[in-house]
Amino acid sequence: MCVVGAGPSGFAAVMRAIDFGKKVALIERSKVGGAGLFNGALSSKTLWELSESYKLTRDTNLGYIVYDSELSFSSVMHQAQRAVVEKHSQLKQQIAYFQKSGQLQFFQGHGQFKSAHEIDITDAEGRTQTIWADNTVMAIGSRPRYLPHIPIDEKIILTSDGVSALTDFPKSIVILGAGVIGCEFATIFSNFGKTKVFLIDKEERILPFEDEDISRAVGANMESNGAVIHHGASLEKMSIVNGQVEYVLNYKDGRREIHTVEKALISVGRVSNSENLNLQAAGVLLNDKGNIDDEHTRTNVPHIYAVGDFTADISLVNVGELEGRHAVERMFGSPKRQLVYENISTIMFLNPEVASVGLNETQARKKKIPYRIAVMHYRYVSRAIAMSKVDGFFKILVTDDDEMKILGMRVMGCHASSTIMAVALMISMDIGIEHLAELIFPHPSIPEGIQECARMLMGNSIVKPEVFNLDVRCYRVDTDGRIENM
Repeated sequence: MCVVGAGPSGFAAVMRAIDFGKKVALIERSKVGGAGLFNGALSSKTLWELSESYKLTRDTNLGYIVYDSELSFSSVMHQAQRAVVEKHSQLKQQIAYFQKSGQLQFFQGHGQFKSAHEIDITDAEGRTQTIWADNTVMAIGSRPRYLPHIPIDEKIILTSDGVSALTDFPKSIVILGAGVIGCEFATIFSNFGKTKVFLIDKEERILPFEDEDISRAVGANMESNGAVIHHGASLEKMSIVNGQVEYVLNYKDGRREIHTVEKALISVGRVSNSENLNLQAAGVLLNDKGNIDDEHTRTNVPHIYAVGDFTADISLVNVGELEGRHAVERMFGSPKRQLVYENISTIMFLNPEVASVGLNETQARKKKIPYRIAVMHYRYVSRAIAMSKVDGFFKILVTDDDEMKILGMRVMGCHASSTIMAVALMISMDIGIEHLAELIFPHPSIPEGIQECARMLMGNSIVKPEVFNLDVRCYRVDTDGRIENM
């Protein structure tokens, strides 16, 4: 088997093929670990963790006062780089081990098809060699999307790839794109308190794909942290003027504004690295977006598979790894489960973090699925009270029947990510919430809030909705969106 690309999905495919005792060729033109390691999940989330830790030094209402602190941009970036280097070294250690055993050949260079079974590999000096593979996995990854009318130079106007090249906290930055990545970077910069953050949001609220209560709460927290959100604004023009960024906004109410900031960050999605692969030589077809319309990771050519950001599915590290493993299991075995996306767990590193799995209310109503829902605020969870972090809430959606199988969950608050996996497992097992209500959770812990939501839906909760009906509630929604309290 040949794997083109050593990012998360490609690396996962290699390790799964080794489980089957196969001989594997791995081709990587840049760095092992890919964007998910160097300019994506690990690097940015390390910065978020550091920003959250530093933000604690500015909180003065927790029974202690920090009188002085010093913030060094170079030290912060060094800590983030240490995390990347550590993970990178682990990946290289595995590659070296299996190279020595003879199961893996690693090629540094650019891979492209010569025929359906032949791959040309060209190294940095321009030398080319050809290898033969019975099966090929294309894990070519993606890069930030550029907009043709914006002069992105990765110095003044950046994408996420250029953040690591900054030499200091910018005095001000505008972020174009109010999706997950844009909001995460807005959170990071505002947490450090050295940068005035502006966020361009063409909608009336950020994170428009999420339920309104979540996006409104995250937006309000961001603004209380000093960020300015340009709601309902479209970008007319962005340019570099005298070494700074000038941008022009048009609002839905007819207003037009001109702003000047030190830096800009463009976060408007990603595009797959589908160029220069000579796909036509192998007979592989692309859709009009430059992705593969795969059939559970398999392309239109039966022995060629596509995983990760090259497919038209969800672009997440955990999804890419799952697809890489699944592709190999289809090649050499028989997967025990179908590849499904309904129970994918995600985390948004915001203020506070938001974790999700399955459907939210917006999606359920759009699909006209009747559901029951329980909502409980963090202030009724003992662990949140102990931490003085009561900003957040739980939401669990279940089917509107006696089985009450879980449709989805959203949790906004500290340790939100620790609450998800039990619910994700229950969705995949297609079981009802009574199993959740009967578990014995560790006390005190944040996941206890999930259990109370389950108990509310069953009508036997400890925290009673009729007492705290403003932020502890339980109701049902029919196919027409009508609400009935339970």
